[in-house]
Amino acid sequence: MSKKRNNLLIAASGTGGHIFPAIAVSKKVEKDWDIHWLGVTKRLDSEFVPRKYNLLTLNLETPKKNIFRVIQYLKILFSIFNIIKILKEKKINLVFTTGGYISAPTILAAKLLKIPVILHESNLIPGTVTKYFGFLCEFVLLGFKDTNFYLKNCRTIFTGTPLREQFYKINPLPKWVPRGKGPLLIVMGGSQGAKKINEIFYASIDFLIKQNFRIVHIIGENNPKNLVKLKSNNYVQKKFTNQIASLMQNCELVISRSGSGTINELIQTGKPSILIPYPNSKNNHQEKNAMILSSIGGAILMNQNQISKLFFEETLKRILKFKLKKGKPKYEILDSMKENIKNLDTLKSTNEIKKLISYFLKEF
Repeated sequence: MSKKRNNLLIAASGTGGHIFPAIAVSKKVEKDWDIHWLGVTKRLDSEFVPRKYNLLTLNLETPKKNIFRVIQYLKILFSIFNIIKILKEKKINLVFTTGGYISAPTILAAKLLKIPVILHESNLIPGTVTKYFGFLCEFVLLGFKDTNFYLKNCRTIFTGTPLREQFYKINPLPKWVPRGKGPLLIVMGGSQGAKKINEIFYASIDFLIKQNFRIVHIIGENNPKNLVKLKSNNYVQKKFTNQIASLMQNCELVISRSGSGTINELIQTGKPSILIPYPNSKNNHQEKNAMILSSIGGAILMNQNQISKLFFEETLKRILKFKLKKGKPKYEILDSMKENIKNLDTLKSTNEIKKLISYFLKEF
């Protein structure tokens, strides 16, 4: 078998929710395929996609609700011709994509050239591309079983969502994390950060420090200029870290948005959380994702437009209340939340997806 003649195009762009699962899959199959990556300029692609995956970018913009929206959609549609050229030049014989607006023209271009496409849908409520173009794909892989209800016209397979390899290993706590006896809180807003979560957090910062909580605050790359600079041995602020698995495995509580990647990471690590969905997510998918955990008692769901400083602080006090048992803190509510999360199935998604991708390997 000639590896060079098996060429896989990964189409994943924009946010960590699209890029990280695709990277996890790429690392799993790279021994058998030459991988080419299709992304978009001025997004996170160039920062996160390994150079060895031959990143190619298109100059496209995220469609926004304004008078130029039709033009933006037409530009995406016309990119089909550029993608056809790429598929031919690289002799691609399989496409793997994780949704987002780069996926639609890629699926159409591949269909015109009769190249099979595997699409992964990580959200509970399928995105626009999956909903309208999933039927053109060989398989639509699902992050959650119940998503199948919305995709009756697609060939669906439940695989779970691929996570970075570090989530399947036991990782020590990073040395830069505050040490001490107080519970460790991880506050984050996804790969691009979350201004509103940062604002909610800073409104209660004095309370958090007085409670002796240890805090790691991932503020995101889109860091507002007016963020508070806090000097405390119990507080560390970072724009980004690639040690999320280690942090989640060793913390007591995660405060976060509820993108599909985060939900699956919480399930894998079995960690309780306070989830604050992004209210403007398409199809309100972040709230639906959060309900997967909140409905079984594994997370507390908060509406960012209705959170008061008092409610946020009282919630933290209640779930982090503990009793000393044999000299060690016993967190009754947190422990109960952890037990509830255990009721959800976990599987190593990358292994399942590798089997499906290997099905399309050609022998020469």
